[in-house]
Amino acid sequence: MLALAAAPLGLKSHIYAPEEDSPAFEVSSARTIAPYEDEAALARFAEEVDAVTYEFENIPAATASFLEVRATLRPGAQALAATQDRLSEKNLARELGIGVAPFAPVDDLASLRAAVAQIRTPCVLKTRRMGYDGKGQAKIMDPADVEDAWEKIGRAPAILEAFVTFSKEVSVVATRSSHGAFAPYPVCENEHRDHILALTRAPARISDALAEEAIGVAEKIAKSLDYVGVFAVELFVAPGDDADRVLFNEIAPRVHNSGHWTIEGARTSQFEQHIRAVAGWPLGDPALVGREATMENLIGDDADRWKTVLAEPGAHLHLYGKAHARPGRKMGHMTRVTLK
Repeated sequence: MLALAAAPLGLKSHIYAPEEDSPAFEVSSARTIAPYEDEAALARFAEEVDAVTYEFENIPAATASFLEVRATLRPGAQALAATQDRLSEKNLARELGIGVAPFAPVDDLASLRAAVAQIRTPCVLKTRRMGYDGKGQAKIMDPADVEDAWEKIGRAPAILEAFVTFSKEVSVVATRSSHGAFAPYPVCENEHRDHILALTRAPARISDALAEEAIGVAEKIAKSLDYVGVFAVELFVAPGDDADRVLFNEIAPRVHNSGHWTIEGARTSQFEQHIRAVAGWPLGDPALVGREATMENLIGDDADRWKTVLAEPGAHLHLYGKAHARPGRKMGHMTRVTLK
């Protein structure tokens, strides 16, 4: 989708990926198939491009650092490293004065027991790295569950978080340019099923004051990381002493699933906006096109509904070209835009 957004702007995409069947190869002008650790291939790649970006956060930090000294890398390696570690993210939020649920680092079974005693059950144990869509997580409903939870996450360095009582899950998808311009999309409201994003609605059904608070959180984070490009901040809407407030959950240093509605629903899609930022160009207008936009993920066999989606007036189908549908795998999405 980034390559498709670059093409109308006259920009060509060169895709670097370790997989031989990357869907992006079908819509790009050049490709390199090599491991992320192959420095010779990375050096050749850097010589052939003007700017480098990435579309998921599990690129090795060493790869980003290697490329950053050979080409323009946006977002930068430091921003990537900070957002690859859940503990670093939570510490950053706390340092910036952003609301966050109680948490504690976990390095071994003894520290997990101590953290559970401090935070109390129910709580959730998450690996510090590589987790997404509910992977690398274990609920702890009772102190007796501690050892099973530790085994479930593979005894990896982790973070223990208190359960949050919330009314909504929301996200802010926003862009920061190389000149410091900040352009947020309307705050999105998200519904998850089996820990996977199922539906996004924009704008979120929250007060203007709460939306302003959420956008302010995203702007603080972007400025502190000297971030360039599109990113998302996931937040919980939780009850406060006098009114609802937002609590920080995590950062995604990339275009985000909850921003896919922008392809049809915003004046400038998140993909075009990211390309503009990476190229050092002026940012586009992030305003909503109509009154409301929704995005529904097509997960696993949901992609078999493509004929029904195409037959629905006003629905827009996006299939990602993945060869095999598996339970829990995002195969595509559909959007709807309500104009009036």
